[in-house]
Amino acid sequence: MINHRSHALNLFLTRPKATKVVESRKISSYYAENVFTESKLRTYLSNDAYKAYMQTLAQGNKITRELADQIAAALKAWCLEKGTTHYTHWFQPLTGTTAEKHDSFFTLSGNGTAIEKFDGDALVQQEPDASSFPSGGLRATFEARGYTAWDPLSPAFIMDISGSRTLCIPTVFISYTGEALDHKAPLIRSLEMLDKAATGVARYFDRFVNKVTATLGWEQEYFLIDKAMYYARPDLVASGRTIIGRSPAKGQQLEDHYFGAIPDRVFNFMVDLELECHRLGIPVRTRHNEVAPSQFELAPMFEEANIAVDHNSLLMDVMDRVARRHHLICLLHEKPFAGINGSGKHNNWSMGTDTGTNLLSPGKTPRNNLQFLTFFINTIKAVHDHADLLRSSIASESNDYRLGANEAPPAIISVFIGDFLIRALDAIEQRVDKDIKEEEENDLKLDIHKMIPDVLMDNTDRNRTSPFAFTGNKFEFRAVGSSANCSEPMMVLNMIVANQLNDFKTKVDKLIADGEKKDSAILIELRACIKSCRKILFEGDNYSEAWAKEAAKRGLPNVKTTPLALDALTSKKAHKLFSESGILSDKELEARHEIYLEKYIKKVEIEANLLHELCMNMVMPACLQYQTDLLNNIKTALEAGIAKTALKTQYDLVGTIGKHIDGIYKGIDKMLSESEKAHHQKTTRDAAIYFCDKVKPLFLEIRQHSDALELYVEDKYWPLPKYREILFNR
Repeated sequence: MINHRSHALNLFLTRPKATKVVESRKISSYYAENVFTESKLRTYLSNDAYKAYMQTLAQGNKITRELADQIAAALKAWCLEKGTTHYTHWFQPLTGTTAEKHDSFFTLSGNGTAIEKFDGDALVQQEPDASSFPSGGLRATFEARGYTAWDPLSPAFIMDISGSRTLCIPTVFISYTGEALDHKAPLIRSLEMLDKAATGVARYFDRFVNKVTATLGWEQEYFLIDKAMYYARPDLVASGRTIIGRSPAKGQQLEDHYFGAIPDRVFNFMVDLELECHRLGIPVRTRHNEVAPSQFELAPMFEEANIAVDHNSLLMDVMDRVARRHHLICLLHEKPFAGINGSGKHNNWSMGTDTGTNLLSPGKTPRNNLQFLTFFINTIKAVHDHADLLRSSIASESNDYRLGANEAPPAIISVFIGDFLIRALDAIEQRVDKDIKEEEENDLKLDIHKMIPDVLMDNTDRNRTSPFAFTGNKFEFRAVGSSANCSEPMMVLNMIVANQLNDFKTKVDKLIADGEKKDSAILIELRACIKSCRKILFEGDNYSEAWAKEAAKRGLPNVKTTPLALDALTSKKAHKLFSESGILSDKELEARHEIYLEKYIKKVEIEANLLHELCMNMVMPACLQYQTDLLNNIKTALEAGIAKTALKTQYDLVGTIGKHIDGIYKGIDKMLSESEKAHHQKTTRDAAIYFCDKVKPLFLEIRQHSDALELYVEDKYWPLPKYREILFNR
């Protein structure tokens, strides 16, 4: 019998040294060379067409078919010069991955001559099969028609895979009946809503503001492991995490991995990855070791949220491909290994105006600081009022393993702003007519009504335990999972903030109409916002039991599992908010609720099947073989005249192994029985809750027996690579 573990170790040990990746050019000399940027558009389009295109985008109008033909011709000319043979509409369905269907530029003319063709029709719209993507009942299996539609706000790019080049056109994906079947369409709608709402409020302070853009900077955490180790672990291949596996003697206790020297092999991967990213216009800038062994992080510069989401989705594809070139596997599961930190994707969000102002950055004048406090406080109020929707936006089967552990925020949504800003809000709420004195050089004087204190940039320590923290000039949503598409949390955040800003402006305008001065009206409403949302502010340790108890006293929800977190999508409040804002119709929202529940069920069921398979096909045979050898050893000793009393340790070991084998067998039998019962629940929600409450807890029960056997069974018998080998063999 082949021992998968020994085979994997042999492959690892005999693997040739990786070739170093070297790029001596300045990054600026090749950055975005595979992206159809605005400068390339200007080069390949006529002046009139270029001006018409830019004006159309600025005004938010639809692109005419004539202009689409001209842009398609420009794209084709650029692509063919770069040796591109195919094109695809690149989209983000609700599967959690990206999707693409490639078509060749090649076609035959009427006389049979081979030509390359690409026109406005091909650019603007394609028709992939919609029946095989998650639709939540919006599409039946026999109803296959769906459409991808070009998103002109996100630039097209060329994907180069082993020398074969394909033009990728970012698109939205909708059904034949018009409903959104992807992540991108609702995100774009939310960005438009936020733009309109925030622009209206920003004009209180600057009448020249015509547009507000949401910006996003994500921080992507990931694990890298050897490819041979990965393929020797069926659980990693099928689910992205280790269903069983004993924690190593040394994990992350010494905290020696964080920001440590990057291993050579990983460094080569990082350099190669950054080359690919920069050519694709992904502005990655930071790389480092993370806390857990074999865990790393990269982060880009801030971008407009729509493009940032596209870039993160593209990055996850590129990471997988580049890792395999280096005989590595990139793991994006939120918790691939028990007992050590999992991975997140911190979403750093802010808003900027077309006049160059970051609306969440304290300013240098009293008016700028009143503007900052207006957007700052309204964001906190939005999070307070719709914490349940934010929690639902990061809910997934894999993120449930991470949330609330010692490296991730809990399921309680709270906001951290720091002691100084707490005092600033106190001053506004309590009408304190004195400044809060600070000695720092970067304090900013604010004397409107003498009740608003000076505001500081980076005036407080960071709180890494907070799920939603203010970090100087942005809010950091830390609870987003590493494998997640950023669209969902960003869509919800944009929507709830826009909704709050609209409500705020309506009330301020009414006060002004009633004779209140503008600044005074703004302060009156800010004070009301602070009073109504103060309970969501928390400056302490979000991991502590004390906070869980305090949050309960405050009435803050603590929804620990995905099936219950998704209930937020079914509330009357959510349906009213989504439908009135135009982000998702009632049908689209109901479909998403169904899709996410179904995905949860399928993932739990896959893990149950994996656990069954691993234990019965690999763990138990190895343990039974070792137990047999122990019994033969005892038999030989007895035949040699050794007293039975002298073999107590051997008998105890045989009994211990037998106890754990029996525990696995009984646990699996119970798990399979409960899985069958889950399928007979009345609704999808009931089934998801049953899988969550009755099936999933049995994983840990079975795992405890398996992990104990990994310790007791002689090393040479164990068939699966162990944590120490997966995490520390580099």
